Amino acid sequence: MQLYIGNKNYSSWSLRAWLMAAKSGVDFEEVMLKLDTPSFYQQLSGISPTLRVPTLIDGDVTVWDSLAICEYLNDTYLAGEAWPSQPKQKAKARSIANEMHSGFNALRNELPMNIRATRCLQLSDAAKKDIKRIDEIWSQQMHEYDTADTGGWLFGTWSIADMMFAPVVMRFRTYGIIVSDASRRYMAHVAECPTMQRWIADALKETDIVDADEAGVEL
Repeated sequence: MQLYIGNKNYSSWSLRAWLMAAKSGVDFEEVMLKLDTPSFYQQLSGISPTLRVPTLIDGDVTVWDSLAICEYLNDTYLAGEAWPSQPKQKAKARSIANEMHSGFNALRNELPMNIRATRCLQLSDAAKKDIKRIDEIWSQQMHEYDTADTGGWLFGTWSIADMMFAPVVMRFRTYGIIVSDASRRYMAHVAECPTMQRWIADALKETDIVDADEAGVEL
């Protein structure tokens, strides 16, 4: 199995698929391509129909979307365990995962993932609305699941929903976004996850610069 990803400092979509693969315990080869370079598209030619990352190759199966990769790994290797087992909670987990996957465009555009940086910036009203909604999601789930008997993920144990929101945790840390105490607990739990720490450590070692993702003023 091969997983094609972009720079770990910047590629939020890659983080989702990589975190899923790494936490699943599947054996995969990581193929890192440098974003915003001619070779990036050349290397993906004939591999991904969209010429984007992440792309997963597993034998004769090609999957080229972060959520689809999570679903494929869950169905093929985890017997569905990366979603909550109860139908109502599974429906909610899928709803918020897809809400993240398809929405929050202002946040995506204004707060690019940049793990190495510590920045400040002026947010639009649309971005503030996105942040408020994410804070609501995280705090609601923490009030329900962040107990002594569960593990601090959105649904107690980790799920695909957490994979979708992991890059947002990194964004909020970079730009010093103020959220509720419950959401801060969730952010700390994600950032301190040993698998997430591996990604962060690799991101901090990178030196490539993608100008389009260097938003805000350095603190």
